[in-house]
Amino acid sequence: MKTLTYIILLAPFLMISCTTKEPKVSSVPKVVAHDSKGLTIVYYSNDSIKENFLFYKQQDAIVTKKQQVFQAELERRTNELKGYIQRNSEKERSGLLSQNEVVQIQQKAQQMEQAVMQYQQVEGAKLEEETMKKLEEISKKIEVLGKKYCELHHIDLMMIHGEGGQINYINPSMDVTKEFIAFLNENQKSIENDIKK
Repeated sequence: MKTLTYIILLAPFLMISCTTKEPKVSSVPKVVAHDSKGLTIVYYSNDSIKENFLFYKQQDAIVTKKQQVFQAELERRTNELKGYIQRNSEKERSGLLSQNEVVQIQQKAQQMEQAVMQYQQVEGAKLEEETMKKLEEISKKIEVLGKKYCELHHIDLMMIHGEGGQINYINPSMDVTKEFIAFLNENQKSIENDIKK
């Protein structure tokens, strides 16, 4: 009798829990069928963009020059520190320095070393950030002009082919690298204002 009472008391809760189940979601995506016979697919070589897209080459030259200046300054500061330590080590070995002077030299060497490390971190981070911004700007130009190129030539899909990419082989008849790079070089200035917005 007790079991029957418990069942009667629990019945409404059991019904609620059974009726509040979440509806099943179909795992089949809703994709519109496309006739692949009318599909126009092309690709361009990513390496060729780096070699022949004038804007890319200009930006790369700017970043490379700044990296060289940074590296030269870092090397100069490091050599200055090494020279300071070496000169004073020789003086210390020759007995030309007092204990007090040795302590002062060590403190100055530590300050110089910290300054070198700070320069490397701060200026290196600035250079890396600038490089990333330039790469984003280049990518945005290629993306915007790629869309225009595809619309102009009724292309449905444009892929990027390059070493280490996800595409193993593409029929060379689908290669539009030369034409696309020519289009990029001709039109990149016309979209600069659109990209900065």
